[in-house]
Amino acid sequence: MRGKKVLTQDEENGASFETAASRPPPRDERKQVPLTLVVALAENGVIGNKGTLPWRIPEDLKRFKALTLGKPCIMGRKTWDSLPRKPLPGRTNIVVTRDHGFRADGAEIAHSFEDALGIAALGMPDEIMIIGGAAIFASALPLAQRVELTDIMVAPQGDAFMPPFDRAQWQETKREGPYEAGALRYAFITLERRQLR
Repeated sequence: MRGKKVLTQDEENGASFETAASRPPPRDERKQVPLTLVVALAENGVIGNKGTLPWRIPEDLKRFKALTLGKPCIMGRKTWDSLPRKPLPGRTNIVVTRDHGFRADGAEIAHSFEDALGIAALGMPDEIMIIGGAAIFASALPLAQRVELTDIMVAPQGDAFMPPFDRAQWQETKREGPYEAGALRYAFITLERRQLR
């Protein structure tokens, strides 16, 4: 008979075979969207006090905007609550909260850090920005490729602290400053995760 395909035993039994080109890559081979932490950090580890920043540095706010504009920004509920303007304009705002009844106009809601990463990756961004607070930074640090740090050279009172991280795992690739804002001194530092060899 012309045109009839002879089936193998496996094909007759319904087995199908995928080629390497036809199946999606394993999870760990997929392109991971880089995570970048954006944090202003005092000498004593303080990142906040009573729901606000314990300093006022206009240049830091300008840098924050320049770094995050057009990118998804993942934050915790307290960070969202502390924003003077909600949502952050020109960015996908993603708020992580355990409260399943929580709503935030202009923001996407996630109930875990992993869910937030999934939401952020939907738009296929070049980078996902992690903007706080402490619990979100702690979740992101093991996965992050870069930290955009504003090093505040003062030790103010505070109730929110940056989780400790091993600076030996990070290489300083850029430093600007020190600058002054009134009595405050600060520097802008970029840290890149060291590559394992």
